[in-house]
Amino acid sequence: MENYTQTSTNFILLGLFPPSRVGLVLFILILPIFLMALAGNLVMVLLILLDAHLHTPMYILLSQLSLMDLMYICTTVPKMASGFLFGNKSISLIGCGFQSFFFLTLGGAEALILMSMAYDRYVAICFPLHYPVHMNRRVCVLMILGSWTIGAINACAHTVYILRINYCRSRTINHFFCDVPAMLSLACGDTRVHEYTVFLSTVVFLLFPFIIIMFSYGKVLLAVYRMHSQEGRKKAYSTCSTHLTVVTFYYAPFVYTYLRPKSFRSPAEDKVVAVFYTILTPMLNPMIYSLRNKEVTGALGRVSGKLCSLKL
Repeated sequence: MENYTQTSTNFILLGLFPPSRVGLVLFILILPIFLMALAGNLVMVLLILLDAHLHTPMYILLSQLSLMDLMYICTTVPKMASGFLFGNKSISLIGCGFQSFFFLTLGGAEALILMSMAYDRYVAICFPLHYPVHMNRRVCVLMILGSWTIGAINACAHTVYILRINYCRSRTINHFFCDVPAMLSLACGDTRVHEYTVFLSTVVFLLFPFIIIMFSYGKVLLAVYRMHSQEGRKKAYSTCSTHLTVVTFYYAPFVYTYLRPKSFRSPAEDKVVAVFYTILTPMLNPMIYSLRNKEVTGALGRVSGKLCSLKL
């Protein structure tokens, strides 16, 4: 590990890659993934916004998922890239607070949006006649506002804490963004109470929604199994498998990182696992939803046709 001498109140982010040829190769591999995630999520947001056929609760929730993923990668990757390319590894306490706040807000809100999407599919497949009542536009908007608000409140609580505690050890954070557990390891005094709070937040924002999602899809799969229509069963299986794939890619790395005991965690492993939920998952989500969804590909064709006709 490199040695840094700290002469100010700033932190030092060690980053994701070592300053070597191997690090450069890895960075070159990550860069196109970042650009694909950026472009894919931006296209999904604009597509759902511009195509009236996609103005349904399921796709409105999906647009929020893409918006969150878009903001997610912009919260962590640019600073990591700047540190690697230009050696600008320093970040102020306030800068760390902002990065941590947005990261936690988006992480918590996305977990709740995924739970809302599971509920949407549960109502659509198990209670199709009651779908317009249980999943109308008002309910959808309340779900979205609730996800953002609850995520922001949770993030605010953790951010205020890390901004107020004393850091008397090295201010070198062995991560590529201001991750709360990595910052707590640098603090003076006993931080066990807040570590328990982080654990509790993980249970509330990850484990509880995951249980709700699994319960919803258990009911959905049972209802699909009882369907008489082969076409309806195929469509339902396709939709459910798509969502479950996204859920697995998102929740598994988070749960592995934040629900492990502190004694079993290592900074190097945490950084590698963090790549999955900060970079790979935002890149995969739009690909999964667009490549396996005829309505999205159809909307893409319609919007492309409109844009081409406007140019002509």
